[in-house]
Amino acid sequence: MTHDHPIRRFGALALTAVAALTLVTACSGDDDEPAGNAAAAAAGGPEPKTVEGARAAAQTVFDRFAGGDFAGAWDMYTSAGKQSISKDDYVKLNQACSRKGLAIQLTSARMEGQDKAIVIAKQLVAAQSYTMVYENNAWKLEPAKEGLALYKLGAAKAIAAQKKAGTCAG
Repeated sequence: MTHDHPIRRFGALALTAVAALTLVTACSGDDDEPAGNAAAAAAGGPEPKTVEGARAAAQTVFDRFAGGDFAGAWDMYTSAGKQSISKDDYVKLNQACSRKGLAIQLTSARMEGQDKAIVIAKQLVAAQSYTMVYENNAWKLEPAKEGLALYKLGAAKAIAAQKKAGTCAG
């Protein structure tokens, strides 16, 4: 008799999705060059200060994260996010604990004032809201408070905390 019941598999899958989304939210770093909307970056100008611009930048962050380009995802964090964790520690944390290859798709987005957009992203069965902030002529992902707290621990302690919580995929 097997104990691999479909409900258990679904529950494990849902927990994995939530853990991956939590790690994406917690990203931060210190970038030397603006990243985000590919068309705007190629043109050398500022990204569009529109919901479409925010949405495009958010999808780029999530694509980088899902593809394992954690340094590239870190580059697209707000200044506050980048101050909470070094790029090296962010990469180490996500290499150790993130599930790579699970696509993250945006399902909706809206502006909240002139310099902020709220985007909803879905991975597998879990959906979560994220905040994009227009900073230095580019849309940047603002890590959630929980992510900032995790990042401030540094890579080794953050990995240990994720493992203890059962949210580290590695």
